[in-house]
Amino acid sequence: MSATVEDPQNSTWAAYRGRLQDYFDRTALDAWAQLTSDAPVSKVRATVRAGRDEMRSLLLSWLPSDLTGLRILDAGCGTGALAVEAARRGANVVAIDVSASLIDIARERAPNDLAGSIDWQAGDMMQPELGQFDHVVAMDSLIHYPTREIEDVVAALSYRTRGSMVFTVTPRTPALMLMLMAGKLFPRADRAPAIAPADIDILARRLSGLPGRQLTRTRRVSAGFYTSQALELVRR
Repeated sequence: MSATVEDPQNSTWAAYRGRLQDYFDRTALDAWAQLTSDAPVSKVRATVRAGRDEMRSLLLSWLPSDLTGLRILDAGCGTGALAVEAARRGANVVAIDVSASLIDIARERAPNDLAGSIDWQAGDMMQPELGQFDHVVAMDSLIHYPTREIEDVVAALSYRTRGSMVFTVTPRTPALMLMLMAGKLFPRADRAPAIAPADIDILARRLSGLPGRQLTRTRRVSAGFYTSQALELVRR
């Protein structure tokens, strides 16, 4: 592990976290709340919503169908849709996000019958106080970090995860790079925070070298202005 992960106060890691917190808490809270609801959205956001829905279903399908009694970390939980679905399968979910405002929305939206099954927290998903987990899910919470930082985060979480880790990154493709450039032409409310496309082949090789871990499957989801690559790491 690099110092970036070991020390949460490291300037690089803190800078990433600070930019995301500022974006979600100040710049785009209303837009994000709308995107993750059933409210009408623009054509651009509609493709992002559809892609996220497909990706969330995919990641959940990679987890055991029965999660009764298992402890799950939803790292970068946003407004909580994935955490709720995991809890409905019987999981005890620690749902954490850097944005306190998104956590407030998640708490408000959470069904009453799941009270006690989800521990909503605003903070850093890397803090060791969160403890050990049976499975870790990180949907679109690592897409803003360079490939090396993604590797460090996954490696650090791996030591605290007994079972599988499923997460997403943004694949570096010519088509996606054009989309990201085109996205700068859209109104600011339709833009996501800066995305750092990852070289999937390089990342896969590095993750395959993690002690006791094996990269078992990967799948890409593309829907209009949403493109994300899911990966699964399991214990050897």
